[in-house]
Amino acid sequence: MSTTMRTTVAVVGGGYGGIALAKELDDVTDVVLIEPRDTFVHNVAALRGLTDPRWTDRMFIPYDRLLSRGRVIRDKAVRVDATSVTLASGTRIEAAYIVLATGSSYPFPAKAGVADSATAKERYHATRKALADADSVLLLGGGPVGLELAGEITSVWPDKAVTIVTRDDDIVPGGYPDEFRAELRRQLDAMGVRVLPGAHLREEPPTGAGEAGTFTATLQTGERLTADVWFRCFGASPVTGYLAEDLAASRRENGRLDVTADLRLTGQQRVFALGDITAVPEAKQAGAATGHAAVIAAGIRTLLDGGDELAAYRPGPPGIVLPLGPGGGATYAPGWEDHVDAETAAHIRRHSADRGDTLLQLDILNAEMTSQLKGADLMVGEYADLLGQG
Repeated sequence: MSTTMRTTVAVVGGGYGGIALAKELDDVTDVVLIEPRDTFVHNVAALRGLTDPRWTDRMFIPYDRLLSRGRVIRDKAVRVDATSVTLASGTRIEAAYIVLATGSSYPFPAKAGVADSATAKERYHATRKALADADSVLLLGGGPVGLELAGEITSVWPDKAVTIVTRDDDIVPGGYPDEFRAELRRQLDAMGVRVLPGAHLREEPPTGAGEAGTFTATLQTGERLTADVWFRCFGASPVTGYLAEDLAASRRENGRLDVTADLRLTGQQRVFALGDITAVPEAKQAGAATGHAAVIAAGIRTLLDGGDELAAYRPGPPGIVLPLGPGGGATYAPGWEDHVDAETAAHIRRHSADRGDTLLQLDILNAEMTSQLKGADLMVGEYADLLGQG
C-alpha cells in the first residue's frame, strides 16, 4: 500500500522536535507525522509524574488537535530511505522531504518505555507505591536525571534516605561552572541527599529498577549500601536502527547521525534529522530539539519556494535549567539578559542584590528563578497549547 507522492513531508517521531516541526509546516505542506505512541509524552514532567499522582495524567497529551491539515499515523517506522518510510503495518509512505525525529530511549521513569499511555500510567502508579513504601532509595547516576529525581522524591517524602552514586568525579558533568555544581550540592545537602562521586557498584542490585525489595549493594571501595528501591539515571540511546543502506552511512558507532550545518543528513538533499539522534555537539534537551525544528522548517520552506541557500543551525551556549523539586534547583544561563527585556533584567538584578545573591554575576539563577522558569509547572502548559489542548 502506498500514498501518492505530492509535496509531502514525513516526520518520523512525535517528540518535542517532531511536533514543533509538524505544526510549523502544517499550513504549507502535507505533513504526515509518524509516531507509535498514542499520545505525546511530556518527558520533562516524567519524574514528577512518578512522585505526584496529579502529574501522571498531565504528562500524556493527545495528538488529535496538533494538525489542522496534516495527519498523525500511529505506527512504527521500520525502514526509512531517501524517499520513503516503511511502517510496521506494511504501509509505505512516499515523501518529498523526510525529517528524522525519533529521539532516544532512556531507562524508566525518565521515559515511559511503552507506546500505550494507559499501560505507562499503570507503571508509574505501581512504581510510585513501591517508592512511597520505601525508607531508602538508591539512584545510580549523578547527571540531571539523577539530581532531578532526588529533588522530586525529597519534595514529597522529605524523610526518605536518598543516595546518589555516580562514576563521574562530580555531579552534572559538562561545560558548567564549578559554582553551579556547588549550588546544587548545597541544596542537595540541605535536602539530606547523600552524593557519592567517583563511585560505582561492584554488581547490579538483585531487584529490578523501580521494584520494591530491600537489598544491600557493595561499592568498589567496599562500603555497603542498603536500600529498598533503586533507579538507573543514565543510559540514553539514540533510536536510529531503522535507516536503510542509503542513509546508514551517516550513522556513527554510537548511533548518532552526522548532519550538515543546515541539519540535513550528510550526502542527502531532502532528508533532515533533529534532536537527540544528531551528532551536533550540544546538550540533548527539549529546547535543542525545538531549535533544530525551527531551522529545518525554515529550510524546507526555502526549498519549497525554489531557493537553495538554507540557514545554518548554531548551537547555543551550554545552559541548563535543573530543578530540584517544584521550588528548588539552579540554572546556568549564560547571556540570560539577551532573552528578557531591559526592565525585567533590571528587576532581576535588583532582587538578586537585595537577597545578597552573588550567583547571578556568574550567570547562575537561584532556586526561586529556576522554579519560575521550569520547576513549578515543568512547562506543561506550553506543550499543551502547542498540541491544541490548552
